[in-house]
Amino acid sequence: MGDQAKIQSAQTTIVRNDAFIQTADDLKPSLFYKGIRPTQIVRVQSDRTAMHDWRAVPEAEIGTLENRAFGKGESVILDFGDHRVGYVSFDIKPVGSPPDAPLKLKLTFGEMPVEMAEPFSSYEGWISSSWLQEETLIVDVLPRQVKLPRRYSFRYLKLEVLDTSRKYQVSFRNITCTTVTSADLSNTLPFNHADPLLQEIDRVSVKTLEDCMQDVFEDGPKRDRRLWLGDLRLQALVNYRTFRNNDLVKRCLYLFASVPDESGRVSANLFIEPHLIADDTYLFDYSLFFTVTLYDYYLETNDEATLNELWPTARRQVELALERLDERGIVKDDDTWWSFIDWHEQLNKQAPSQAVLIYALKRAIPLAKAVGCKQSANFEQRLTVIENATKESLWDAEQGLFVSGDQRQVSWATQIWMALAEVLPKDENKALMLRLLSANPEVGPTTPYMYHHFVEALIVVGCREEAVDRLKQYWGGMLTDGADTFWELYDPQNKNFSPYGSHLINSYCHAWSCTPTYLIRQYEL
Repeated sequence: MGDQAKIQSAQTTIVRNDAFIQTADDLKPSLFYKGIRPTQIVRVQSDRTAMHDWRAVPEAEIGTLENRAFGKGESVILDFGDHRVGYVSFDIKPVGSPPDAPLKLKLTFGEMPVEMAEPFSSYEGWISSSWLQEETLIVDVLPRQVKLPRRYSFRYLKLEVLDTSRKYQVSFRNITCTTVTSADLSNTLPFNHADPLLQEIDRVSVKTLEDCMQDVFEDGPKRDRRLWLGDLRLQALVNYRTFRNNDLVKRCLYLFASVPDESGRVSANLFIEPHLIADDTYLFDYSLFFTVTLYDYYLETNDEATLNELWPTARRQVELALERLDERGIVKDDDTWWSFIDWHEQLNKQAPSQAVLIYALKRAIPLAKAVGCKQSANFEQRLTVIENATKESLWDAEQGLFVSGDQRQVSWATQIWMALAEVLPKDENKALMLRLLSANPEVGPTTPYMYHHFVEALIVVGCREEAVDRLKQYWGGMLTDGADTFWELYDPQNKNFSPYGSHLINSYCHAWSCTPTYLIRQYEL
């Protein structure tokens, strides 16, 4: 992954659609709040068998906290019992002589025990350390109630007294996290499964989506707290089988359609505050996922009015992708583009992106027909040409696998997306996935995002038992390693993997990992 994949600067002109922005604003969701108290006092201890080598163990009952006083250099770690997203408040009371100096207090929030154990000052990754969740407060007057204005995503909270004076200590009480979500738990579809592991995976998946549902579908409540198209597509699928807040999906689609660039291209992600801003990151695959997400939304809701309004935006994403094809009908692979696909340093994106285009075209065509667009015939013709070109230029008959780029790389991502796009006939498609499992290429999946597509590809080709086994191994592995919500990154062979340079900055509640619920319920696994 080069510098372009890390920071993509683009000089673009955004064309705002005020009518679409108003529609999105009208669909702004209600938020649900609930006060949650910590459940116990814990300490973290080194454990080579635990995720990132740290484990939280009970130290004392939470009821003992009010009777404890803390002076300079003393700290306590509180466990809120589960992953929480919300606003923290607490009371501070002086103990001893009248306070003759301000209190200097540090608060550290962590989704995982490692964030309580390893100092954030050790972080040397390439994305901003400001994502690390900590606060330093100077409290001049005691006693005092503290209400932190920032929303936090955490299970553990460390309170550390950096300084008081020699004359007094402090105690803490009424510590509360007021959680927030736009997920209406009363509207959740009930679910029971005979397999207890799949039942638990489903529960944690739903919790993951719940904590990512805010004013929009966020990618992660710790980081990036933003609306990303790739995440939205998967969140919407899970939402249809759980919370059924279809207006939130509709809102997010309108937000993306509100701020395309001058060519009609939608951004990969949006900032919602202080006002709607399109990021200057554009991804080949994510732009196409606008079309796919609209297709899924229409399939679920039969909302013809929304389809008719957003179809021009969806059509334009396909047109722009088609412009990137070379004379063979293959996506050009050079330094002028970025397609995400998965976080892997060595992954060549050409062939999987070709498959994503085919996948999107196969969904754009029925949308075009539904709105009476004459371009449907042209899309059908282009699809035939592109599929033939894919089999002629990217298929390696000797290996029985698709290849990507000048080096003819064989990767998991390429075979997975080709299977999902159903480029090959049904029997050959199944053989492709079985051959992938046997060949086990070195360039494999590194994220739950890619692993979702792997499991779904197995289901699509008819390998249901293998799909269930892989789902249980992967997401069950996260549960074994301590997941309360499912993570942004999980490589069972390298559990400290981070594309950002440090596992401290990883998100441990991430939208693209919540899809087991969809897979289990949609395909009746």
